[in-house]
Amino acid sequence: MAVISRGFHGRARDKGHELPPGQYETTGFPVLSAGPTPEVSLDDWEFTIRTETGVRHLWNWEELLALPSQTPTVDLHCVTKWSKFGTRWQGVSLDVLLEDVKSGAEYALVHSYGDYTTNIPVEDLLDGRAWIAYRYDDDEIPPEHGGPARLLVPHLYFWKSAKWVRGIQLLDEEERGFWETVGYHDYGDPWREQRYQGD
Repeated sequence: MAVISRGFHGRARDKGHELPPGQYETTGFPVLSAGPTPEVSLDDWEFTIRTETGVRHLWNWEELLALPSQTPTVDLHCVTKWSKFGTRWQGVSLDVLLEDVKSGAEYALVHSYGDYTTNIPVEDLLDGRAWIAYRYDDDEIPPEHGGPARLLVPHLYFWKSAKWVRGIQLLDEEERGFWETVGYHDYGDPWREQRYQGD
């Protein structure tokens, strides 16, 4: 029987702080963007959920902040192979935002200021797995990290957590977003290393 030393697998971590395959841990917070950082005034900011039938649900900044919030502490895994453990956020669960939205859609296309989009199955936005986050580490989210508000979907690669979020379009059929159209995986599960189409 083959013997593999403990060092081959690396140091064991507490449950919930394991590295997905191919990742390395960072204590920094790398900034990655596809284009310039948009300037979004809180007076003009709004978040819209549009159903597959065209019904719109709209919140402005004050209305978002008035909703019940949560303070999740989550691990982040970027497709560029860094992972950051124990990040602290504050935001509104998508369960709250979708509670009164009547829809049978299975897919969502997330829209950001700056025209960025990404696609996510609706089920991945529910059951306490996704938030519209507006605070990071007890402070406002810096613009370079997606402020004033970003989507937070920590169980998928971090590009799915769209920066500068402004809305979600619910769809009957899946529509690829920006990175997905240039070759990134449609789903993006870090534990299955779904980085690119075909993974």
